[in-house]
Amino acid sequence: MFIMKEYLGRFSVRKILLAIADFFLIAVSALITNFGLAVFDRDRANKFVLISIVCSGICCLLTLTVFGAYRIMWRYFKKKDYCSCLYGLLSGQAIASLIIIVMGKKLPIDYTLIHSVISLAAICSFRYLFKTAFITMSSSEPECSGAKRTLIVGGGRACKIMLREIEHAKEEHRSYSNAYEPVCIVDDSASKIGKSINGVPVVGTTADISKYVDEFKIEQIIFAIPSCLDEERKRILDSCSAAKVPIKMIPFIGNLIFEDDKVELMNQIRDIKVEDLLGRDPVTFDNADIKSFINGKVCMVTGGGGSIGSELVRQIAKYSPKQVIILDIYENNAYEIQQELTMEYGDKLNLVTLIASVRDYFRINQIFERYKPQIVFHAAAHKHVPLMEVSPMEAIKNNVVGTFNVASISEFHKVEKFVMISTDKAVNPTNVMGASKRCCEMIIQYYSQQPNSKTDFVTTRFGNVLGSNGSVIPLFKKQIEQGKPVTVTHPDIIRYFMTIPEAVSLVMEAAAIANGGEIFVLDMGKPVKIVTLAENLIRMYGKIPYKDIEIKFTGLRPGEKIKEELLMNEEGLKKTSNKLIFIGNQIEINADQFIVDLHKLKDAANENNEELAVSELHRIVPTFITPEEFNKMELEKRKAAEAASAKPVLTKA
Repeated sequence: MFIMKEYLGRFSVRKILLAIADFFLIAVSALITNFGLAVFDRDRANKFVLISIVCSGICCLLTLTVFGAYRIMWRYFKKKDYCSCLYGLLSGQAIASLIIIVMGKKLPIDYTLIHSVISLAAICSFRYLFKTAFITMSSSEPECSGAKRTLIVGGGRACKIMLREIEHAKEEHRSYSNAYEPVCIVDDSASKIGKSINGVPVVGTTADISKYVDEFKIEQIIFAIPSCLDEERKRILDSCSAAKVPIKMIPFIGNLIFEDDKVELMNQIRDIKVEDLLGRDPVTFDNADIKSFINGKVCMVTGGGGSIGSELVRQIAKYSPKQVIILDIYENNAYEIQQELTMEYGDKLNLVTLIASVRDYFRINQIFERYKPQIVFHAAAHKHVPLMEVSPMEAIKNNVVGTFNVASISEFHKVEKFVMISTDKAVNPTNVMGASKRCCEMIIQYYSQQPNSKTDFVTTRFGNVLGSNGSVIPLFKKQIEQGKPVTVTHPDIIRYFMTIPEAVSLVMEAAAIANGGEIFVLDMGKPVKIVTLAENLIRMYGKIPYKDIEIKFTGLRPGEKIKEELLMNEEGLKKTSNKLIFIGNQIEINADQFIVDLHKLKDAANENNEELAVSELHRIVPTFITPEEFNKMELEKRKAAEAASAKPVLTKA
């Protein structure tokens, strides 16, 4: 009884009304058939037409249900779906005829045949006219309902939950009930295609998303596979972004919020983010290690108002430090993060915000004497490649001299750990900024090699940070929103990317597990072509690259590489407890010669002797080459690799 009740419950009012319409058409067809036969020959008419109408109506409704004529909303009927009407109607008529014959009633054969043809034509025509009328009304009056025609990617559990929530929301008149009109579903499982989920048809696979967007006049896509593997997610999202409509996502399954062991998906749907297209899951870190490392310590962050520095301060604040010191030369950024943390923590966080330059040795030493930091995160640096090419003295003074000042003062005051933030641009640098950061890495290595040092010196190296100051993403977004061309320097340029929280988590864990002297490198997955990133970002805004928004190639900027690297040839990789964090072996340096060369570089920078300073930087960093040399070699490598992959493989007959 319970099963029957549940089944009838699923057979919604909409389906009941459609079934009544079918019964009416079958009855009218019977009367038309009988009237036509009676006009030509009264003896050929069906004398038991009322019994025939009841039997054929009931039997046809049952067989139409069995063959799935009511599983798919009529407005989504396709050619193959009309077969369910054909099979259902013919089967129902055959069964009804047998029942009437068993009852001992005479049923003219021509009546049965004509009735079947007219009924089939009436039911199929009604469906076609209903579909045409619905699409015409919905496309001509989209603003009336406000609901956007939605394609759902993935027909699994998340999709079912979402469709139920939408249905319940409409009954309860919730705010998001009018935001989504589920039209169709795509899924790569062959067993699901052709079926329907909560009345919404599964029309095909993810490979044909663009086709179904055009066919069903889709206005938005929801990616509903929260447990999808990273490579598969990137492939599907690339297909979605090519469909020229906005994309929304259900978050990663680990990020879903559950209440009382239940999850409401509709409130957690978000716009797609660029990091969703990186081709990997967000990197996770061991919070227990970080907590035991930070808890009760005085932590200083130089450059604490910048993108990385401010996120470092945010994460440090979570682990109950004794004191947090924000040190920055730019007062506006320092003020913003100070106010943010004050509003969030109030008096619970012992926060000190200081305006100072890492170039000023005596001011930094004064701060260390007063506050006695135990852990120093050195994030202060100039990082804009083209600007530093024009003003190389500033890169050397701020990055090299500033790092030397803070590192030497940290060692003097016996700081427990010193963590320097580096960049992939320090590997085989082709610009002053990258070479200056490589020199900073060598400074950290120099101090880590000091035999009597009480400080653990460590370097963390990572790629481009999404959303940071100077990142391409904010620039691309601003250009798209203003309708201006998106500017990419070169069609072949590729970069490694990570999110700001990932970058900072790497720094935190590196500090927690460091013994001194390591360069920590994050496995950031596959590098991303900048032009592909720009194209996907344009599509995420629902626009067409090169048509709605132009992509303009401006040429490589001064000092810019075609491709960044994470390790130098001399460095190897060692595994750590986190499978995505590796330790690069340091290149041995001659400590005595290095410190002499460093002082020459410092003196040249202080004298603003640009030619001499850059020459000394080349001397200290032997891997510092011109961008023209590097890019020429890189493009030749790519051409050779492409030629090798295109070359046919000969096999013996």
